Amino acid sequence: MQQILVVEDNPDIALQVQRFLEANGFKTHHIVKGDHVVDYVRDHKPDLVIMDLVIPGKDGLQCCSEIREFSNIPVIMLTGKSEEVDRLIGLEAGADDYMCKPFSAPELVMRVQAILRRTSDHVYYSIFSLDDDKLKISYKGSEIPLTSLEFSLYRLLFKNPERIYSRQQIIDLVYSNTDDITDRTIDSHIKNIRKKLKDSGVKENIIESVYGAGYRFRLPA
Repeated sequence: MQQILVVEDNPDIALQVQRFLEANGFKTHHIVKGDHVVDYVRDHKPDLVIMDLVIPGKDGLQCCSEIREFSNIPVIMLTGKSEEVDRLIGLEAGADDYMCKPFSAPELVMRVQAILRRTSDHVYYSIFSLDDDKLKISYKGSEIPLTSLEFSLYRLLFKNPERIYSRQQIIDLVYSNTDDITDRTIDSHIKNIRKKLKDSGVKENIIESVYGAGYRFRLPA
């Protein structure tokens, strides 16, 4: 049985999340304070962490950064809606996904299931890899040169395969300065990434356009 660590100081929210997870076959453990999170992850190795950003002691960003020093365990961050916070979570702290409060518990469970399916796909990871520290990606061991903005966009989609992101969501999550960013800018960056992937030998269209909705990273068959 897969174990989910729930880090949340609001008992009502924590209980709701645990009930939905356990109803879907997961085992859960609840921690209130951030000071206890890193040691628990190191000692007990849960399969995924759901963590509030604002918690007593160490905050969620610090916990996530410390976890990333020794583990690639998936982390879903629960946050308030803030462009700066979203960017920090998506690009700096190493979280795999985030949800804004208030959120839907059933949707959270679906995201947990999707991330765990992705992280259990060893073929997927043997073909594509991503280095957050060096801002580099590779395909079958060969590095693919991306600009920093292209890397950030690719990372957002890669970390959440099959999830569709609208152009506005991409703008909010990827770009620190959105004054001059338009839908056309997003399309141009996607086009450049696709060309670089193709030039590196990726035959499938792994960054897929979803008509009227946005873009998603499609897992190779």
